[in-house]
Amino acid sequence: MDYIALSRISLKHLTVLHVLLSTHSVNGASEVLCVTASSISKTLGQLREQLNDELFYRDGTSLVPTPFALAVANDIHKILCSMNQILHQGEFEPESYTGTLALSMRESTFDLFCDRISAISSKLSSAKIQIFAKEQLSFEALLRGQVDFMILPHDISQPPTRSRDLIWEQIEQDEMICLMNSKHPLANNPLSIEDYLSCQHVGILDKDLSEPYFEQLLTQQYHPRQVRISVADFGSAATICHQSELLFTCSKMWAEKALQAKGLTQKPLPFSYGKVAYSLVWNQASLNNPALKWLHSQLVKPS
Repeated sequence: MDYIALSRISLKHLTVLHVLLSTHSVNGASEVLCVTASSISKTLGQLREQLNDELFYRDGTSLVPTPFALAVANDIHKILCSMNQILHQGEFEPESYTGTLALSMRESTFDLFCDRISAISSKLSSAKIQIFAKEQLSFEALLRGQVDFMILPHDISQPPTRSRDLIWEQIEQDEMICLMNSKHPLANNPLSIEDYLSCQHVGILDKDLSEPYFEQLLTQQYHPRQVRISVADFGSAATICHQSELLFTCSKMWAEKALQAKGLTQKPLPFSYGKVAYSLVWNQASLNNPALKWLHSQLVKPS
């Protein structure tokens, strides 16, 4: 072990690099760490010299991380989480916590978990909660520590990620249904597999997950669906259903609660689709942080 080289890198250096990877801004990092921008710039200069890498390039007002900075982000997150556990021993007191907690999810997922998140917020009188769109910060953000937890709907046979550093835990069971306009020709009739496959559909885009089991099953046993429009979220898909004769296959939990789904006709799917659920996903190093361990306990509580 190179103790001399290690002695030149302090916890302050790693903390600054970690925050810069989240904020992409010297001024943003200075606000988070309550130091001057010149102090952040000085620390960044020292890091560049010690690590022999530029770490960030400027693009307008934003700092773009180099491939090396992105490659070490996960390891730095682990080091800081472990050190945080050493610094904050004892029982976590949510009412006195002054940090920031970050979640990532689809907008439609927030529809289902907003009550739980509001209850958590009420216990954190001095803390901040940030909620990002999954399309903005996804699994890589979990690995780097940019977000603390992600909540997402998925096929049980379809793990959210193959990364060994990410853990996922089912927190709600769900079903899948088919939504359609109340004036759709099939609205008043039982939905058969022939009807389902003869219609055109609106689908959900998700670059992080593999093809769902039900799509694979339809292709193998019948033929693929005719997906006419693909969107990023359930709410957008439901809005399209209101204005067209496209079918939308989605979460029953969401359809029964979301305002965008009100007035649409629900039909059970005319085929087997496996099991679906909402899961909580996190970086296993994160639970070294007492605040995140507490947040995890609140998020997995039944609603």
